[in-house]
Amino acid sequence: MSKLTVATATMYDLSLAGAEEASRLGEQNGDIDHLLLALTINEQVAGQVLRALGASLERTRAAVEQQHSDQLASLGVQAAMPGPGRITYHERGEFAWNDRALDVLRRAGQGGKRGDAAAVLRELVDEGSGLVEAILQRLDTSPQQVRELLDQAERYPALPTRVADNGRSISGAGAAHIPAPVAEVWALLSDPARMPEWDLGFGRVDDLPATAAPGTAWTAYALETAPNGKPQRINPERRRARIELIESEPATAIEWVTTWPDSPTSNRRRMRIELEPAAGGTRLLVRQAWERTASRRGLPPLRWVMRPLYSFAIWLQISQIGASIGRVFR
Repeated sequence: MSKLTVATATMYDLSLAGAEEASRLGEQNGDIDHLLLALTINEQVAGQVLRALGASLERTRAAVEQQHSDQLASLGVQAAMPGPGRITYHERGEFAWNDRALDVLRRAGQGGKRGDAAAVLRELVDEGSGLVEAILQRLDTSPQQVRELLDQAERYPALPTRVADNGRSISGAGAAHIPAPVAEVWALLSDPARMPEWDLGFGRVDDLPATAAPGTAWTAYALETAPNGKPQRINPERRRARIELIESEPATAIEWVTTWPDSPTSNRRRMRIELEPAAGGTRLLVRQAWERTASRRGLPPLRWVMRPLYSFAIWLQISQIGASIGRVFR
């Protein structure tokens, strides 16, 4: 991917995760500690390095909380910190990075730097306030250890998000880190009744099979009210979907095909998610394809003109799926 694409994707992923972490404390502004928390669940090399050093999401949350508590105590403030709640960013949608966090993000893309998560982490551990260094010390590591492991890890290429168009379908793949064991993630993905918890396009499911096995299917209905309480505008033809389970390899892989019975010309959505254990949780490989139906007539010239937009849409959908699955366990 180009430098601009990498930087844009990284900014989106880190801003979404940072906003969600800030919302747990009722905050709408993100600081460098929220940026560090966002990096602990990032699937790029930076997140892998932090988790390898023991900086999992839960441990880092605890270290951040203790650091802020000790800072207040050193100023003579003994008031108890408000306890974290659930993630509410998707309900409120308001968030902005503060100046020093934005400065870190900007520096990560300047000069010859790629603007990826590794560049952000390097700038973060060099940030001059000492906050990140103090948090890392509470995690039994240091900026120097982070730099050294980043140097080692970046010698090996990471799996990028790939988008392909073969004329019959547009497909893409991307990785996500989930801060939960494989067994818990599998329990979520393999239960049709829980699909609305992570596939946010659906509000409810019906006609559930007694046992979800390859070849079984159920009905899903479009989300009618957004998390912020606003009604959704839904195309009547896309209100009802049929989801068929294509493959189910326990704790390893699962695949579905979604069609819209009331819209026979709509593309089919094929989604496959592969799971594997990883430091601090589970690594997902999410593959998604939009497949043209036989009844849909193509417009080849327009298709090529629109290809960059399609590619961005696929990347965004894959990122959102990974983020929403992770949100269930945070």
